[in-house]
Amino acid sequence: MKKVSLAILVSLSAVTGAAYAQDNGVMMSTDPAKAADVEQRAQDLQNRQQAMESAPAKPMKHHKSAPHKKAPKADAGS
Repeated sequence: MKKVSLAILVSLSAVTGAAYAQDNGVMMSTDPAKAADVEQRAQDLQNRQQAMESAPAKPMKHHKSAPHKKAPKADAGS
């Protein structure tokens, strides 16, 4: 009986958490200044994406690693 009660409690808390997370997603505003700010940010993002797409891709520089030096062998005869 305790396991069933615990399972119900856990599932209810998970559902409550999910509902709360979805509730804070989108907010509506009738403030023209906020709307203009959002539109300006969207335009800036769109311009940035278009600039990245139209810019020629720069070739990646490959760094050559220095040759690895082998450690000197210790004398086994001493």
